[in-house]
Amino acid sequence: MFALPFFRRDLPALKGDRVTLRVPFTNDYREWSALRGESRAFLEPWEPRWTPDELDRTAWRLRISRYREDYAQGTAIAFFIFEKSSGKLAGGITLGNIRHGVSQSGHVGYWIGERFGGRGLMTDAVKVVARFAFDTLRLHRIEAACIPDNARSISVLEKAGFRREGLLRSYLRINGVWQDHYLYARIADDPPGAGTKD
Repeated sequence: MFALPFFRRDLPALKGDRVTLRVPFTNDYREWSALRGESRAFLEPWEPRWTPDELDRTAWRLRISRYREDYAQGTAIAFFIFEKSSGKLAGGITLGNIRHGVSQSGHVGYWIGERFGGRGLMTDAVKVVARFAFDTLRLHRIEAACIPDNARSISVLEKAGFRREGLLRSYLRINGVWQDHYLYARIADDPPGAGTKD
């Protein structure tokens, strides 16, 4: 459970310059499945292999249940990303593997629909989640991992103030293949714009 009184009530929307983040609702299914479906070829190289029922309503209900369970246990918070200017669903971002005690850390993962790429929306979303992690959850460190060939994701993380810390060999099974990943991290007291390629 999250130890903060903040989590005894519904989580409010988080606002950035270009995006609004809120937890997914059951009635987001149609917009989510349409965006994921049209972006499949764009997303598949960077994600775990899609299941045959990936976009089915039953799988969606299970996904929502898992989001709620993770939130209730204090281990993760999933957000949907909405473009402020249009109000349309643009992608998703999760702060997961949340640990307190001596670690006080979490891990950021995200995806964006193909037609929303290249607009700076994900960079804004990552910055918003980082502020939430540090200011509200009082985490000390947040991490993210990306495949070395994923230039867009690297750019997002570096613009959001993350620093590259190393290479994780054969770290995650992506699209059916074990892939190396760069590890990026941001610390609570890092100055803004501290992201580097070191």
